[in-house]
Amino acid sequence: MKNKVFDTIIIGGGASGLSAAIFAAGGGCNVLILEQKEKLCKKIYATGNGKCNFTNKEWQPAYFRGEAPSLAEPVLRAFSLTDTLEFFKKIGVYPKERNGYYYPNSEQAASVAENLIREAERLGVQYVTDVKVSGVYKDKEGRFAAETENGVYYGKSMVLATGGKASPAHGSDGSGYFFAKSFGHRIIQPLPAIVQLKAEGKFFKTLAGVRTEGSVTLCIGKERYKEEGELLFAAYGISGIPVMQVSRYASVALAKKQSVTAELDLFLNLSETELAEEILRRFSRMKQTTAEEALAGLCNHKLNYVLLQQCGLEPTKQAVAYGKKEAAALAEKIKHFTVKITDTNGFEQAQACTGGVPLTELTEHMESKLLTGLFVTGELADIDGTCGGYNLQWAWSSGAAAGKKIGGTYASHSTAENKNRA
Repeated sequence: MKNKVFDTIIIGGGASGLSAAIFAAGGGCNVLILEQKEKLCKKIYATGNGKCNFTNKEWQPAYFRGEAPSLAEPVLRAFSLTDTLEFFKKIGVYPKERNGYYYPNSEQAASVAENLIREAERLGVQYVTDVKVSGVYKDKEGRFAAETENGVYYGKSMVLATGGKASPAHGSDGSGYFFAKSFGHRIIQPLPAIVQLKAEGKFFKTLAGVRTEGSVTLCIGKERYKEEGELLFAAYGISGIPVMQVSRYASVALAKKQSVTAELDLFLNLSETELAEEILRRFSRMKQTTAEEALAGLCNHKLNYVLLQQCGLEPTKQAVAYGKKEAAALAEKIKHFTVKITDTNGFEQAQACTGGVPLTELTEHMESKLLTGLFVTGELADIDGTCGGYNLQWAWSSGAAAGKKIGGTYASHSTAENKNRA
């Protein structure tokens, strides 16, 4: 196998790598995947708590972020939601839609991974697992070469589909940045995205494990990024889907040494004025109880305790001691609970990462503008999506863009039948 020159070598057997492989092979190409983990699609198996939310019914450009996110639109339109659903139905994954999120009907991520692998095998894709690529280059004969401990593999073209740095346990160790840079590409600094935020405050140890519906507004200078949903407090700070949705902006700002704060609204159902009236009513009605007891049922009891302390009020003091002024202060604190963000959790906890190869250096087929025949797909390119299947949609779309171009350009045994397979 090492002495053979493949039509394309794909480094990385994850979502975008499999997508590229299937469409390249469907166009008649001899395809080889090199995967450093012991099996293909390892990250897919763990996606969505094992259920794999593989795309989303809603699509807006704002769901995709990067230095030049508008350049992702042609790629996403060329392999759209409709194309994605038809593709997965064709390979045996029947979709189930829930609140706009698409999952395999089996609700098993393994269904997505295994059907992708079977389709690749059906099309003749070859792959080597548990092999680490140590370097890539073009040799004197113009072939792309991938160096491994097993020897050198050659291809007429090459796809870098290594992933970024998020979730390194599943294979995304950042090696793709080194490979892309060795071919002359600029790398926008990779940072954790869709990740928890660390915050300043000793009270977080008390709040650890508390969940509540609310909103988070990330404040960076004059910029504001707001999301609503279930917030989760942890000993290190804040988490939950709304927090993770805005986390990439915190990552970028903190890397630039900018000040970042998060303002939490912990009671969405009432305005600040209405909430102050409700708290005052409780203080007035429950005169013989403590202030903490008077707030029982308003917020989580741990949260009530911390909120009182943050307002300078004694939780064990009788409620009768507090009046309109204290009720207003508590309402303001509940509606505008502001904390300083000090850091994010690391790549180990991140579901995606920012940065990578700029889209300005890639064509709409994900081909390098610096080196013909080199393609960059998935998270290695500078696009990160929000929660909800958007990062996987980018993987399918960018992989398909590369695979179709490779199939139409480098196929050595293309037939009409092969071209129609994928």
